[in-house]
Amino acid sequence: MRACIVTGLSGAGKSTALQVFEDLNYFTVDGLPANLAPEMADMMKLHPMSHFKGIALGMDMRQSNFLGEINEALSVLSERGIRSWLIFLEALTPELIRRYATTRRPHPLERKGMGLEAALMLERESLTPLRELADIIIDTTKFSVHDLRRAIQKRWSGHHSKLRAVRVNVISFGFKYGVPREADIVFDLRFLPNPYFIEELRPLCGKDKAVSDYVFATEKAVEFSRKLNDLLCFMLPMMEAEGRYRVAVAVGCTGGRHRSVAMAEEIAQTLRQADYPVSLEHRHLELG
Repeated sequence: MRACIVTGLSGAGKSTALQVFEDLNYFTVDGLPANLAPEMADMMKLHPMSHFKGIALGMDMRQSNFLGEINEALSVLSERGIRSWLIFLEALTPELIRRYATTRRPHPLERKGMGLEAALMLERESLTPLRELADIIIDTTKFSVHDLRRAIQKRWSGHHSKLRAVRVNVISFGFKYGVPREADIVFDLRFLPNPYFIEELRPLCGKDKAVSDYVFATEKAVEFSRKLNDLLCFMLPMMEAEGRYRVAVAVGCTGGRHRSVAMAEEIAQTLRQADYPVSLEHRHLELG
């Protein structure tokens, strides 16, 4: 179990970084007092938390005695045999000022008699000892949100498994019930042979071998399936490189019971073999 502590300058991207860790199946907590980190790490050893890859904790200067407590927390984690990674996010002051001007939120250290620039300088100076302790320093000055996402995905998504960072939700549906609103990519399968018109196949669904065999019985259907899967395997790495962490692929036929279900099953199997985390949903199976 890995414990990632995300800290650094306010406005440098801590909240975004924690969201990425959450998408990578880390248990995340923002604003946690540093002295509670060992207890949170111990909690991760409990069985109900075993499906998480690790824990990512966001900490900053808002708590009193922050530097002293985080040093003590790191020592306790080490004594308990827990490998912790201290990730420090920073950016140049002009960029931080621009970001605060955009969001119109106050800096945590701003107070009467201290404006934004002075607060940023005080925070940078105060966190210098922590920066020197960091395992990883990420300068987000020239980063977009997607750039930061890519940087974290590249380093952390492969630590615990070979699965790729982008998750694929494959959906079968019936056009007569409507296209799924969350779909990023939609394919119309109504040109494929329709088992609905075969009396013995009509009560079955695309998960049944007899229906699947019928759908893929023609050379053109097999060729289409191969080209469709090739296209997805070509597109998904590029979408992953752009920082996408979720893609919904929808395949539809008339009623969403036969052709689309058979194709969705085929797509899901192919993508799982290519090491993509895949969820499979037959949206209108019981309605078609």
